[in-house]
Amino acid sequence: MKTLISSAFATLILVGIASAQTPVGTSGTTGTTRTTPPATTPATTTASPSAAKASVKAAPPSIDYKLAMGDKLRVDVYKDAQLSQTVQVRPDGKITMPLIGDIPAVGRTSTELRDAIASALSEGGYIKDPTITVIVTEMTPQLVYVTGEVTRPGSYVLVNGQLSILQALAMAGGFTDFANKKDIRVLRKGTSGMQTLKFNYKEALESTKEPLQLQAGDTVVVK
Repeated sequence: MKTLISSAFATLILVGIASAQTPVGTSGTTGTTRTTPPATTPATTTASPSAAKASVKAAPPSIDYKLAMGDKLRVDVYKDAQLSQTVQVRPDGKITMPLIGDIPAVGRTSTELRDAIASALSEGGYIKDPTITVIVTEMTPQLVYVTGEVTRPGSYVLVNGQLSILQALAMAGGFTDFANKKDIRVLRKGTSGMQTLKFNYKEALESTKEPLQLQAGDTVVVK
């Protein structure tokens, strides 16, 4: 009797071991293994820095974006492939178009530049009522510069193309003890040459008017 029980117990152990070693979903009659793949958790995709940079670069500018030196543009003249051009705004603030020559671009919106090109083509007698599109294909970094009696002189980025002089001064860490807050100058290069704008910091703090808005390339000089 004790021998029979031992034999039965050993048989049960062997059956259990065999069952534990048999893969789940495996058919022993056909020799085909059908293993159910383990459940997976969807991976979280992290954009690489280059991809993020590309997405920023491809983002279209706002409708009131002012063109700056170095911007690349696509100018299309409807049904005229020879007049359609890919151009870049030169350091002098202009672009060159066939037939009409140089046209000021810096400080204008793409809509304003479009109208100027259309007007020049029409008034020159080249095309009657031309249909023009101007697209900004690549923007240069929009920077302003703060120098002189400030804590951190340097270059600062226009956020969404906008930055007031008060914001720029705050980003530069404020004034030193020797700063003349009543006689701050903004040097701005326009289509007609260099302009000098005066700004009184103390008056601006007491005023209810919107502070002076800077443009790309402006240099704020604190004496």
